[in-house]
Amino acid sequence: MTSSQISEIVFMVLAALTLFGGLLAVALKNVFYNALALILCLFGVAGIFIYLQGEFLAVMEVIVYIGAISIAIIFAIMLSRPMFQKHIDIGGRRIFAALGVSGLLFLGVVRILRRTHWNLVPQEGDYSIDAIGRTLLSQAVLPFEAISLILLVAIIGAFILSDKKGGASK
Repeated sequence: MTSSQISEIVFMVLAALTLFGGLLAVALKNVFYNALALILCLFGVAGIFIYLQGEFLAVMEVIVYIGAISIAIIFAIMLSRPMFQKHIDIGGRRIFAALGVSGLLFLGVVRILRRTHWNLVPQEGDYSIDAIGRTLLSQAVLPFEAISLILLVAIIGAFILSDKKGGASK
């Protein structure tokens, strides 16, 4: 096998992992398992970023989406009271209607993407992790700190809402 063939196989495996995780995220019946499948899907996306030599994006994918957002979703699921609700049968007509609408939306997006003229921008400059880190901590300090404050407020709000004595249970 040549390195080109191995590279294609690696990409196909990562793409299949991403698609499989995405399908499980919407197809499983238990919300907790949906969140775990979302994590699997996001790991596949991070793998594709690494394959495309976007190590910084892969690390941010793992830290932000898997490490923060997915875990916050799992905490919200586990802290919510109606963990096990009655199963509602969706029915075949609704599934086919949803597939039809999503198919039309997909075709619309593909049509827009094909008709759009994409101007290529020169990619000169230093886009290393070191340069991005220096920019975040020197030129973009205010947005960086604002995001950390927003995340802190969200965490405090989650603790208040999950408290049995306070929050929404009063």
